[in-house]
Amino acid sequence: MKHSMFMMPLHPPGRNVTETLQEDRQAIILGDKLGFSEAFVGEHITDAAETVTSSMIFLATLANETQNIMLGTGTLNLPNSHPAAIAAHVAMLDHLLKGRLIMGISPGGLMSDAEVFGSFGKDRNAMFVECINTVLKIWESEPPYNINGQFWNISVEKTMIPEIGQGFIMKPYQKPHPAIVGTAVAPFSQGVAEMAKRGWFPISANFLMPEWVKTHWPKYVEGREAVGATPSAADWRVAKSIFVADDEATAKRYALEEGGPYHFYFKQLVRKLVTGGGRSNLFKTDQNMPDSELTPDYVTKRLVLAGTVDSVVDQILAFREKVGDFGNLVYACHDWMDPKLAKRSMELFATEVMPRVNAAIK
Repeated sequence: MKHSMFMMPLHPPGRNVTETLQEDRQAIILGDKLGFSEAFVGEHITDAAETVTSSMIFLATLANETQNIMLGTGTLNLPNSHPAAIAAHVAMLDHLLKGRLIMGISPGGLMSDAEVFGSFGKDRNAMFVECINTVLKIWESEPPYNINGQFWNISVEKTMIPEIGQGFIMKPYQKPHPAIVGTAVAPFSQGVAEMAKRGWFPISANFLMPEWVKTHWPKYVEGREAVGATPSAADWRVAKSIFVADDEATAKRYALEEGGPYHFYFKQLVRKLVTGGGRSNLFKTDQNMPDSELTPDYVTKRLVLAGTVDSVVDQILAFREKVGDFGNLVYACHDWMDPKLAKRSMELFATEVMPRVNAAIK
């Protein structure tokens, strides 16, 4: 099993943005040195807690400071952008990274972003599908393109000058394009089946109860078999909030108790997804459970794996036993409230936890 990393990123509002951006960069640079296989970075425009406004700009700053780790947009919120801009910017970043780019895409889940871009209340799923279809068509076409849709029309027919290159949109370094992944959030997600049909790969979100994570694999199988392809567990990425410490008391205090960065993270998520987004089902295994019981404390203790190396190994194996086999465990990054502890957790996870997990499942 490989191991990767994913950051929304999420920091307490009011923290110095210059510092949090450097902190997030250092986390990925450290991940590269520790052998993490991939790093995904989210983006939002209208959130003081999530301070990366463009995952592609952020990843471009890491092109020459990382060597082996694949860098992924996690995710490009497609209804918020123009498909021609997405196609050109992704292609350029793929060249800067010399093929170390993974293209993570989604309809976007932050409604204040949707409102500011004018897509709130619109069919964002339809916009998402049209946008990615248009991007792929741009990459496989030559100008003048003439791609017409419900939301965007793409053409340079009136202004192209072929003999000097005017009107051409860059194509990616990877052929035909970077691998495409999508975050799977909904229980029994039909989106996973649709991704699988198209040869894309799912990442099951770290804020989803294990009982719902488990439902993603059958949908992936359904999608692959629908197009006559053989599903492979190696293609399934599963994200999880994990904290490893040298002693149990430190692990519980930092990762589970109020005042710690993990508790802060889930307090934010509960507010956004339950109160503000109507997605309380993600945190419930019994849908009759009152929303009032979905406290940050309840959610944190249900979703975070925390402890010493031995304890976290056992928890990961138990989690895998519950959800099924998967090929890549994605370590969810959280605010570095204590940089020393945060770095130590990544080190222990990469150098001690994962080797023992792999030895156990071999």
